Amino acid sequence: MQSITVHELRQRTDVPLIDVREAYEFEAGHVPGAVNLPMSTLGEHLHELPDGAFDVICQVGGRSARVVEALESRGYDATNVEGGTGEWAAAGYPIER
Repeated sequence: MQSITVHELRQRTDVPLIDVREAYEFEAGHVPGAVNLPMSTLGEHLHELPDGAFDVICQVGGRSARVVEALESRGYDATNVEGGTGEWAAAGYPIER
């Protein structure tokens, strides 16, 4: 499984970011530019995933890792963000609400 750190994520400007947390978690604060597609409903929204490579984030990295594994098995070019939104915030990076 492909993965990157939040520090590597901060350097990426041309790769879409999918946040798989629930809507209430996303609304409480997310990485700027992230698109919310909750893991619990992702199967119904596969057609909304970007073409080409994209990154996947959650709160700490567990849900996003499971999503990336499932998507990779379906041929998607997905990369997990280790540490998730929690580590992003802890590093002092901006949070959008």
